[in-house]
Amino acid sequence: MDKLLAGRRVLVIEDEMLILMMIEDMLADLGCESVAVASKVGPAISLIEGQEFDTAMLDMNLNGIESYPVADALTAREVPYFFSTGNSLTNVKDGYRDQDVLKKPFTFEQLSNMLLRSLLRLPS
Repeated sequence: MDKLLAGRRVLVIEDEMLILMMIEDMLADLGCESVAVASKVGPAISLIEGQEFDTAMLDMNLNGIESYPVADALTAREVPYFFSTGNSLTNVKDGYRDQDVLKKPFTFEQLSNMLLRSLLRLPS
């Protein structure tokens, strides 16, 4: 468990249930205090509007729907985030290419490093 991650509130936007369960387990092992999850754009934006988060992990493709509106909502609330995807990184739209991307599949260590980078807002 990393002391910098202990007690952090993380929003996870992911549409694949097995991947989501794996991420939740990893975040618990990292000591994150609370993890909120959504698998669709509308519920994700509602969570962002109704709760406070330290960082967010955002799947780029939610059942065929791009998650950029969720990224915009996070930016409006000044919540740092990073994308996760199993797809090609060349598909990232202009205006979002400066965001970090965690490529699936990823390891526990890669997730931990990406969360720390997001929380500390370290440059790429």
